[in-house]
Amino acid sequence: MAKICNFFFIFTFFILSSESEAQIDPSDLAALRLIKNSLTDVPSAARFFSTWNFSAAADPCASFAGVTCSASRVTILSLGTGMADSPGLAGTLSPAVAQLTELTQLILFAGIVTGPIPAQLGSLQSLRVIALTSNRLTGEIPASIFRLQNLHTLDLSRNQLAGNLPPAIDALPRLKVLVLASNRLSGQMPRHFPENLLHLDVGGNLLSGTLPPQMPAALRYLSAGNNLMSGELNGMESLTSLAYLDLSMNKFSGPIPGALIRPALTSLFLQRNNLSGRVPQSQPWPDSVAGSTVDLSHNSLTGELSAALIAAESLFLNNNLLTGGVPEEYVASVQRGTMKTLYLQHNYITGFPIRVGSALPDTAAVCVSYNCMDAPPLGLSACPASAGDQISRPAYQCSGFHN
Repeated sequence: MAKICNFFFIFTFFILSSESEAQIDPSDLAALRLIKNSLTDVPSAARFFSTWNFSAAADPCASFAGVTCSASRVTILSLGTGMADSPGLAGTLSPAVAQLTELTQLILFAGIVTGPIPAQLGSLQSLRVIALTSNRLTGEIPASIFRLQNLHTLDLSRNQLAGNLPPAIDALPRLKVLVLASNRLSGQMPRHFPENLLHLDVGGNLLSGTLPPQMPAALRYLSAGNNLMSGELNGMESLTSLAYLDLSMNKFSGPIPGALIRPALTSLFLQRNNLSGRVPQSQPWPDSVAGSTVDLSHNSLTGELSAALIAAESLFLNNNLLTGGVPEEYVASVQRGTMKTLYLQHNYITGFPIRVGSALPDTAAVCVSYNCMDAPPLGLSACPASAGDQISRPAYQCSGFHN
């Protein structure tokens, strides 16, 4: 009798164990076959699809690289190894991805995958993350993606996508991260973005027009550098949460809003625009900010420097129309080691107040060449090659220059 009971217990345990380790859903298995058929490993030592063996009895949920399941359904699909030395995958992204109806994350690591982004992705309302970066995807961004109500992160950067940004981006209530950098997108930025957006990167495209009149107040990271945008920097004052702002290499004009010169905004890149007026006369930051960078170079800024930026670790004001002497606070900041880079070359500055015989830290990079100083105290040793080899401006340029 005891042997019969033991046999019954073992048999029951086997049945329950088999049910708890259910095989992948047949529709998901069929979708994975189609996805694999449309992609291939670029020859290398690390082959992503080496574990995708459909002839084996093993469950893909347990043995396929990049496949994560819940209750026998695929919930996360990561295509490619993601290793720095891997060339990634080639081929196209199959519309069969949309057959994985419980998918929450779709990730395609760097490779040479071509073709369009399947519009069918817009049917996967469970999707929270779409990251298809550093490939050769073409065509427009499917408008259907902007109907995914649960989407948190959309990263399509470093591809060859073209067309305009869909105006319905603000219809994504849960979107926090939007990265579309380094594509061929054109037209103007949408007038509205989701109010909870924290990270927006559209740099390295062909966008034109002005900045939207009102950006999400929650933004902490905003990059629209290296585009064709113009107009004044309006609406920036309300972005009090910004820690990173890059609007460099555009055609922005007018003054720099004083509200942008604040300690919380530790990375400010406005170089290579048509900005004019004075460097904002804001109050100096109360404390130095390690790692902070302010780059206002290659503009048309005029007037004398205030002490507003003495706490920045790296400060670039070169190639402007600045005049007068450099405030002593800047020299003191460099000597303390607070400011490690100070580029002032190619202006009309008349003095750099450093005492004869005083030395700057070996870690400091200070360039004051090609200004209106008869004998610049620092020479050219710390200047970049782009500064040229002339220590001072010709006298006629200095005598004839007016703000």
